[in-house]
Amino acid sequence: MTKNDDQLSETFWSLRRPSQFLADVAILCVAFFIAYLPAVNVQLGEFYLDTALRQLPFVVLVQLSALFMVGAYSIIWRYVSIEDIKVFLKAAAISCIILIILRFVLVYSQFNLWKLPISVILIDTMMAFGGLLALRILRRFMYELNEKNRGYPSGRRRLKRKPALIVGAGRMGATLVKEVVGRADGELEIRGFVDDDLRKKGGSVSGIKVLGSSGDLARLVDDLSIEQVVIAMDQAQGKEIRRIIDLCTAIPVKAQIVPSLNEIAHGRVSVSRIRDVQIEDLLGRDPVQLDDGNLSEFLDDKTVMVTGAGGSIGSELVRQITNYSPRSILLIERAEFFLFQIGRELTAEYPDAKFVPLIADVGDEPRMREIFSQYRPDVIFHAAAHKHVPLMELNSAEAIKNNVFATRLIGRLAGEYGSGDFVMISTDKAVNPTSIMGASKRIAEIVIQDLNRTYDTKYVAVRFGNVLGSAGSVVPIFREQIEKGEPITVTHKDMTRYFMTIPEASQLVLQAGALGEGGEIFILDMGRPVKILDLAQDMIRLSGLTPYEDIDIQFTGIRNGEKLFEELEITGENLLKTRNPKIFIGKIGTYSKDQVENMIGEFQSAVDASDEGAIRHVFNSVLPEATITINDESAPRPAPAEEKPVTARPPKLSLSEE
Repeated sequence: MTKNDDQLSETFWSLRRPSQFLADVAILCVAFFIAYLPAVNVQLGEFYLDTALRQLPFVVLVQLSALFMVGAYSIIWRYVSIEDIKVFLKAAAISCIILIILRFVLVYSQFNLWKLPISVILIDTMMAFGGLLALRILRRFMYELNEKNRGYPSGRRRLKRKPALIVGAGRMGATLVKEVVGRADGELEIRGFVDDDLRKKGGSVSGIKVLGSSGDLARLVDDLSIEQVVIAMDQAQGKEIRRIIDLCTAIPVKAQIVPSLNEIAHGRVSVSRIRDVQIEDLLGRDPVQLDDGNLSEFLDDKTVMVTGAGGSIGSELVRQITNYSPRSILLIERAEFFLFQIGRELTAEYPDAKFVPLIADVGDEPRMREIFSQYRPDVIFHAAAHKHVPLMELNSAEAIKNNVFATRLIGRLAGEYGSGDFVMISTDKAVNPTSIMGASKRIAEIVIQDLNRTYDTKYVAVRFGNVLGSAGSVVPIFREQIEKGEPITVTHKDMTRYFMTIPEASQLVLQAGALGEGGEIFILDMGRPVKILDLAQDMIRLSGLTPYEDIDIQFTGIRNGEKLFEELEITGENLLKTRNPKIFIGKIGTYSKDQVENMIGEFQSAVDASDEGAIRHVFNSVLPEATITINDESAPRPAPAEEKPVTARPPKLSLSEE
């Protein structure tokens, strides 16, 4: 059903409420007669009364038509808002213009009787539409007054509401008050605002007073018997949220937060969905600003393939892609359970979108060729990969097969079957790699740059760091350990990583794909690096526990292939800005076609022989910046690179700060 169909349905539903419609007609009639009084010196004569009665149906018909035209009857009276005033202003303008035009058109016609005085038109327009809007505002006022007096849903006993303070008297705080106060089943009794903007102190928002700053929290919690604090700050940074959490912990009082603007903007939740503070909130990254026009052109009416569609990034990519009206989305996943899960979710959440779940291994050429031949994808997001660093240290051949050979296969098929765009998900671990996983993703980047010279398809890679909450990452592992009451295991007290949220990473991947001209390696601005130890301590505190007392933290030592610090750029890269301030292009030197063919041949021979030492040797020989440990000391070892190992470098500033 289209948007217009929805409005038409709501309009007819509104008309089935005759009392409301008749009230509108009555207001329009009264306003018209009152508008005539100044034009005839207040007292209506017989001639003017007869004229007004003849003109009345025509004027009311024009005004009602204008209301229908702008969708005014799709507005539910009890929820009328300031935004809806625009609708009535538009209807008033349309009807006024129509009546003025007709007045001059009918001056010299046989319908001279129907022409209205200009003064009558202007006065009637203001009174009529002002009266209609006032009627709806009165209806909302009565509804909210009734709900407030009842304080509980019909048929239920009165709810005991928790006394609460809202931190943040801005736009989000005001919206929260309106939604919470207007709900009959609301659990909170808002007793005041707290805001560090001193100009707001003593003022009120939606009838709720601003009682002080965050420094007054302890006193206000005690004086007002507050049981809960709700953080509702506009575009709050992670350090601000952390500061409020620390204040609440010290008081102590329970603290919760409204969803981030990023979550609300993409339709996941509403402001009233107050929830516990999560580690993502402390990251405090700004909402992603997307070029929707560019993305619509990139994805609209296209067949889009997502490999690894059951994974953390792959599944979120699919959710984001649905916002841009693709013709269909091919879900490529070899894990049956994960494919079933994402397929079930998508069917429930996006019933109008077309999804094709396809069980397939991206390294299986006959199966993938069959899929390309049948569906001819226009855009491909290649998210399937082996990504766990310690596991790939023990399974290097599998890392080559999946991350290198399969990427080359999918990329080659994209070119052969005429796909327009190919976007590969890379990693910050491809920079100066010390692990099999990172080195294999760097080789994959080289492979797609080579494919970009061979086919008309535009091939790009997008490189970023860790995503919070992805399968097998530290956040779910830490959460599981906390739930079991076990010590949290951290490899090293100085270990740092770059982090972003899954939705943010996915949105920027889409944007980078749309920006790509072919051959680029895009680098996402990951912000400041985060210490894993700080992450662990924050998660313990957010669970209402105390680090080292309720939950211990143990250091296990750096594992094979891991770095102490991650980087996002290779030494000597020139970073170029794009239209999106969070996306950069790394100007990275390419390899010749012969070099690429030779390295693929060397890897193939080493994998076929299952020679672990040979695989590691090939990595070190073809990637001068790599320092892959060779377990077999008898195997040849290349001379060390001129630059120092990356573990000896301090963490870099974010791209935007350099």
